Amino acid sequence: MTPPDVAVTEVADPLAGAAPTMELLLRELDRRWPREAERLHQISRYALLPAGKLLRPLLLMESAEAVGGGGPAVVPAALSVEYLHVGSLVHDDVIDGDTMRRGRPSVVARYGTTDAIVTGDALMLGMFGVLTDGAEDAGGLPPGRVLGAVRVFARAGVDLCRGQAMEGELRGDLGCGLDRYLTMSALKTGALFRAACRGGAILGGGSPAQQHALTSYAEHLGLAFQMHDDLLPYTSDSRTTGKSALSDIAAARPTFPVLLCHAMAGAPARARLEAALGGALPAADALRTVHELLETTGALTAARDRATAEADRAKSCLEPLPRSRATAVLAAVADLSVSRDR
Repeated sequence: MTPPDVAVTEVADPLAGAAPTMELLLRELDRRWPREAERLHQISRYALLPAGKLLRPLLLMESAEAVGGGGPAVVPAALSVEYLHVGSLVHDDVIDGDTMRRGRPSVVARYGTTDAIVTGDALMLGMFGVLTDGAEDAGGLPPGRVLGAVRVFARAGVDLCRGQAMEGELRGDLGCGLDRYLTMSALKTGALFRAACRGGAILGGGSPAQQHALTSYAEHLGLAFQMHDDLLPYTSDSRTTGKSALSDIAAARPTFPVLLCHAMAGAPARARLEAALGGALPAADALRTVHELLETTGALTAARDRATAEADRAKSCLEPLPRSRATAVLAAVADLSVSRDR
């Protein structure tokens, strides 16, 4: 039976073929984090449950199955990538001062900075214990595969931190250019997509060619996901996204559609954009101004088209793999990445 605070229908739909995998992940996640426990455990459960999209664990599970492995043996590894992801989100909210996450107070808003930092640390460090001990307990995966996955996850953690540092470097710099933005995005967002898919392929016993195919899929998927994510403040209500639409504006982040707008705009529109993101206007007014400029310059449409193109490239990377339920789910994830409203 699905625990009452785990909304399986929210994460499984429209990926009906992934429903059994999602049920398995959600049951195991709830089992590992009971309600009655010490404070750090309770805060970690608050960060993890109710679960978000569980996209990265799903990618790992389906990648493993796509190469002929998968099943319960890789569930601990799938959960470990979620611990790394959620731990990074807890730290992100501390860095950015965000008070909302998934439609409720963020960990830092509810428990304070000290507990948030410690919780993020615990989740990210605990990832390695779950990945190594859990994988062996769940089905005796070959140690070489587990070691390979550990290396992939460790690199992903470092790449994620590199991306976070680069995001801080680019903050407020509308002249940074799309290439630097895409590099940052490939590190900060793409790292865990690559880790999930490549790690799943390794744990599932995939060949080097299969590992390469799934890594390439993940790289394009990560870009599509981040590009679409940057559009959400201008296309979705914050009550749906679960996060303030003003967050990027307030933090002066040069997001994908904004950088496209800066590149496409004439001098007057570019000056208005720079003023809006430079703190000259209240955040709500700045958001309206940016939204107007994205529409009038065509940047909003261009950003949607580019995100869709990246999702299509992700799907094309799956072609070398045998057609299966797992590859169908991975293709559906690519489609969902540019059609979701949160």
